[in-house]
Amino acid sequence: MFRPVPMQRVSLHVLREDAPRAATALARLGVFNPEAAELPENQLTEFPAERYRQIYQRARTRLRKIQANTACPLDQGRQRLVDLAELDNLDVRLGEIWRQFSVMEEDHRALLEQSNSVQQLWESLKRFSALDIDLSLFQQPGAFLSLRLGTVRTANLRQLERAAALAEHFVQPVYSVGDTHYVVVAGPTNVQEDIQALLRAADFQPVKIPSEFHDHPEKIKLDLTSKAAELERLILEREAALDALIEGHREELGDACHILTWAAPYAALATQLRARGGLTMVEGWIPADQAEPLQQSLAAALERPFVLRTREPKADERARVPTVMRHLRWLRPFAALVRNYGVPRYGEIDPTILFAITFVVMFGMMFGDVGHGAVIVLAGLAVRRRFPAVVPFVVAAGLSSVGFGFVYGSLFGYEHIIHPIWMSPLSDPLLMLELALYWGIGFILLMNALTIRNLVDEGRIREALLDNKGVAGTLLYAGGLFGGFRWMQDGVFGVLEAAAILVPLSVILAYKWHEHDSPLGEKLLVVAVEGFESIMNYLANTLSFLRVAAFSLNHVALAIAVFTLADMMGVAGHWITVVLGNVFIIGLEGAIVTIQCLRLEYYEGFSRFFRGDGREFRPLRMQVPGT
Repeated sequence: MFRPVPMQRVSLHVLREDAPRAATALARLGVFNPEAAELPENQLTEFPAERYRQIYQRARTRLRKIQANTACPLDQGRQRLVDLAELDNLDVRLGEIWRQFSVMEEDHRALLEQSNSVQQLWESLKRFSALDIDLSLFQQPGAFLSLRLGTVRTANLRQLERAAALAEHFVQPVYSVGDTHYVVVAGPTNVQEDIQALLRAADFQPVKIPSEFHDHPEKIKLDLTSKAAELERLILEREAALDALIEGHREELGDACHILTWAAPYAALATQLRARGGLTMVEGWIPADQAEPLQQSLAAALERPFVLRTREPKADERARVPTVMRHLRWLRPFAALVRNYGVPRYGEIDPTILFAITFVVMFGMMFGDVGHGAVIVLAGLAVRRRFPAVVPFVVAAGLSSVGFGFVYGSLFGYEHIIHPIWMSPLSDPLLMLELALYWGIGFILLMNALTIRNLVDEGRIREALLDNKGVAGTLLYAGGLFGGFRWMQDGVFGVLEAAAILVPLSVILAYKWHEHDSPLGEKLLVVAVEGFESIMNYLANTLSFLRVAAFSLNHVALAIAVFTLADMMGVAGHWITVVLGNVFIIGLEGAIVTIQCLRLEYYEGFSRFFRGDGREFRPLRMQVPGT
């Protein structure tokens, strides 16, 4: 838990011809987050890099299409400036290559579509392969003989066969898929009304013969095989031609990639760069400790004079100041979960460390088992190469589970192998619920303290003192706890206990009354509802932490259920049940406990003190096309 990195507002003035060089210097250092300057309409009205940006984006799009997944290494040593004329020439050349490429790619796509069509026809032909008849006869009515192809269900097939025979037709099944039968219905054309009624009664669904089928199925099969082979040959030829085209231009495309990499910083600043005459300006944000390195970097890159001004953020700018999130590697998965809720507003406390500690502790409390935790740790280590970002999160949760497993004396649900450091949760469920309640009280008081600190930092002193999440709200909560414990333990609830609740509640109601500017009746209703909500929220939030104990008890209860089932079986069944039961507990309950921990963190913690409406720091960097 720490405060975000202090930031400074930067204003850089350079000569127009030095703007591209300044953009490259800013990108190489990677500490400058550009932001549009707030200037009067008559000052610096020109956007000198707009044309450059348009050409850059078009050229980059063309290069991406030609080299879809080809890597373009970032060569810091060869960096140089790219002027508008060079960028324009590159765009024209990429356009020429793209036109050749697009024609061949379009041919390739058309061949793939034809190949897919042939494959679909091949699948359709399977339904008709048993027919030794010209399939074109099904596509047009005959003068004397009527042929129909369709589907019926098994339940209706025999009935249709018997009824069709009475109408001088015969029904021949030719292909079956499960309960569905493809059938041919044939008969004279002069009794069509009778057979139509019979087909409707049998829920006969006509099947359309593809228009490409104009011969016997065996002949069509040969034609499709030949066509598929020819298409495959043409597809391979087009792919080889595309590869040859790219290979023939590989060096040229590599140079284009580097040129666009060097051009990217100036193009990226196009919407923020403002100019008039020979002067260009750009503004943005940098970490306060990077002001001196930025000055030195610009001095080394620019031969002509420049002006770099820095200042502290103004009070009305705090919502716009980007937040730098710097974390140790093991904290990054937790930081990602914090960002799922939101980014800390500048000046807010970054809750990542607090989140990591409380999440891991609660997970272990709810899922304490040495064996289950060890499996989670091993699973995290097993995926470290494929999913390296999640390894610290999974391993930390698993180690917490192992630690609490020793506290509870549980190993894969067995509670007689390891002697508990403390006790099994089911040994005293009421004590577990009491401890969970104390944990929730401490958690909420800490969240209130952070809320008060954030409000004071923002200069909202009155709210920090008088609001239901400020000092008055904390005193209301403490008074409620005091009164509740006195009543539960001693059966006493007197004047002192009532005053401990009513005095801070009155302060909160008075503050709410003062803050609302509305008609008397509406104000009375709103203040009464908010006062009631203040009390109920604290009560509900506190009771919500009972789930920490509930899931620790549930974890043991599930293990008992598994062993009960296992004891009802033979030796082999016993161990199969134990193994599968533990897999079930680790997978399903582990996921549920994770979700419950996140819920407590987000809704009982973050919602109290953490706005999460900040802007993440996104510095200008050297960017490879396609990234």
